[in-house]
Amino acid sequence: MGKPTGFIEFKREVAADRPPMERIGDWNEFHLDLTEEKIKTQSARCMDCGIPFCHAGMVINGAAAGCPLSNLIPEWNDLVYRGLWREALQRLHETNNFPEFTARVCPAPCEGSCTLGSIETPVTVRSIEAAVVEKGWEEGWLAPEIPQVSTGKKIAVVGSGPAGLSAAAQLNQAGHAVTVFERADRPGGLLMYGIPNMKLDKELVLLRRIRKLKAEGIHFICNTEIGKNYSADRLLREFSAVVLCIGSTRPRDLPIEGRNAAGVHFAMEYLATNTHAVLDHTRDFIDARNHDVVIIGGGDTGTDCVGTAVRQGARSIAQLEILPAPPLERGADNPWPEWPRFLRTDYGHVEARARYGDDPRVFSTSAIKFESDKDGHVSAVHAVKVEWKKNDKGQFVYREIPGSGKTYPAQMVLIAMGFLGPEPPLLKTLGVERDPRSNIKTEPAKRYQTSLPNVFAAGDCRRGQSLVAWAIQEGRGAARACDEFLMGRTSLP
Repeated sequence: MGKPTGFIEFKREVAADRPPMERIGDWNEFHLDLTEEKIKTQSARCMDCGIPFCHAGMVINGAAAGCPLSNLIPEWNDLVYRGLWREALQRLHETNNFPEFTARVCPAPCEGSCTLGSIETPVTVRSIEAAVVEKGWEEGWLAPEIPQVSTGKKIAVVGSGPAGLSAAAQLNQAGHAVTVFERADRPGGLLMYGIPNMKLDKELVLLRRIRKLKAEGIHFICNTEIGKNYSADRLLREFSAVVLCIGSTRPRDLPIEGRNAAGVHFAMEYLATNTHAVLDHTRDFIDARNHDVVIIGGGDTGTDCVGTAVRQGARSIAQLEILPAPPLERGADNPWPEWPRFLRTDYGHVEARARYGDDPRVFSTSAIKFESDKDGHVSAVHAVKVEWKKNDKGQFVYREIPGSGKTYPAQMVLIAMGFLGPEPPLLKTLGVERDPRSNIKTEPAKRYQTSLPNVFAAGDCRRGQSLVAWAIQEGRGAARACDEFLMGRTSLP
């Protein structure tokens, strides 16, 4: 490494976020940046550790351990320290098509598996990654790369989320003519309408990259849903191969008493209408203003609902999570290089605490009934505390604690309980097989090839709900498999 003793000499430093009470007044990104000199100092903390786990890309105990994309983190840390920013950018793009996305929305399993993190605070990998790619944009190093060859093959990518975009980018560079179909009015999929603007700016970051992909020859067709206004038969007939990247968009519901009350929404519906309004400068969205809002689900989507409701001017916010609160510190049963499990306070919780004076999260709590007013609109959520214990099969199950009931006032309820797999109509029309979890089944030997030889699948629709980094990795893998199927060999990384 450029400075072998850097991890001893320098302490971890991350950029501050904008003050909570300032940033909740707009929809702009809330992250600030470290200076270039401080980024170089932070890159010097990367150890010459011999066997780096930061880019292992493994799954241990159900969570990512190390970067799913196998980013060459020690290499570009060394290049940054030595001031070789353009070379660092090239090394970063060898494994990751969209580092500006992962640097903003990935929870950084690379840092969780950093060798230095086993004895000290880990290297600020995500901040360095963001600095490298943003310098590339500022310096003009990310000009469109037009493919120099054409294979004459036409490929359709269905879905323009992170998996679809990475598959399209790779296949385009291999010389294939790529068309991306997106049912929404703008490309980006989850990145466009599933992640709020304050986490990932649509115009300044997402569409900037999509404009580059268009300039490189990728054709985007929006407002088009395969199986509805563009037939599946036509798709198979007109293209040499198809890559399905349709995501896991079937939300998990909560079928309790009162579920049909007005004002109860799925989280993605809520987030998408708000992003539409932000981009289109309209007032046509699901509005939390002056409402008591109850969010059911404690994951990232639930947190995004918290941040959105705060900005809309909700009167109060409660976020119910059926699982118990994580420990305050990493436990002995959660050793490095596993993903460290402890209580984190995300941006939305910080904002809610600043706005309302308290953390909105309520752990070990289950909603059991939605109460409605005389007009059929939700007015309250009845909930109980639960405790988790192992049953006779060794499985953790919960039971309600008698006498622990509590009623939360609510004129809006947002269900953010995760997703159950891809929507089935297109898969039934195409006739592709699904696995027991309802995801698209792919051939074990070729991983990304479905039961139809010229149809491939990648991302959440294949592996289940997961990280953006996994989706990008899946898109790259499917592109490699598709290219090999069409050409008999592949040189794609």
